[in-house]
Amino acid sequence: MSDAAQPTAAEVRAAAEAVKTALDRHLAAVERRSGEEDPAVYDAFNELAAAAEAYDELLYDRYDEVTPFEIPGEDTLPPYTGPEEPSALSVLIRRDYAVAEPQRLMAQARRVEAADEEAPDVEASGTVHGALGLLFGEFEPDEIASRHKEFGLEEGDSTLWVTAADESADPGEWLQAPFEEVDPERVVCRFDVSTVFDEEFDDDIEDEEDIEDIEDDGDRDDEDGDADLTELDGDLATDLDTDLDEDEDEDDEPARLEADR
Repeated sequence: MSDAAQPTAAEVRAAAEAVKTALDRHLAAVERRSGEEDPAVYDAFNELAAAAEAYDELLYDRYDEVTPFEIPGEDTLPPYTGPEEPSALSVLIRRDYAVAEPQRLMAQARRVEAADEEAPDVEASGTVHGALGLLFGEFEPDEIASRHKEFGLEEGDSTLWVTAADESADPGEWLQAPFEEVDPERVVCRFDVSTVFDEEFDDDIEDEEDIEDIEDDGDRDDEDGDADLTELDGDLATDLDTDLDEDEDEDDEPARLEADR
């Protein structure tokens, strides 16, 4: 960024003041919260996050410095404000795939093409985008999801949102732009699938294994300690028996001498 485009010191100061104001508003909303999903707290949180992000950017642009704060992403939905008894619903699904094996994908498309007697003379299976069109036109999305490896695809993230509506949409009403007007406050529930969750789970397992290893080492130390104590007890018992035998020998010696006389 050039010097001319840099924010002024006054702009940075104003952004810092905005953070302070947003922080006070957020605290006040938390103190007055009416429940776990109070919309006022949610709005105040977003305002604070936006103010902090703006300040962080201006601070960096002006002084090449950053704040110690990390603004969390919106991984949760806002409070539900839809109808309590929805008379209609929409199910929005997104599944991501990577084309891992293009040749396998096109080979499957050729099979579909060969089985279709009414297929046009032009072979669509000769290109990746043509093969995708053939396969997704022939198979249901759920079947492709369950057989994705057969089609040379690799699964990515996926999500499913169930949204509530007051009434069903008219036929063809939203087909031109099916995902444009999704109101997150009308989402009844959602289900997400991602390798990110698997990585977090693996990290937890590794942490637990580390703890178990430490505990096992402790148990081994205890076992070694018990073994040492057992060995020590055996040595003490042996020494004690030896001392007793020597004492008995000493007591018997005068008696034997007396008998000899």
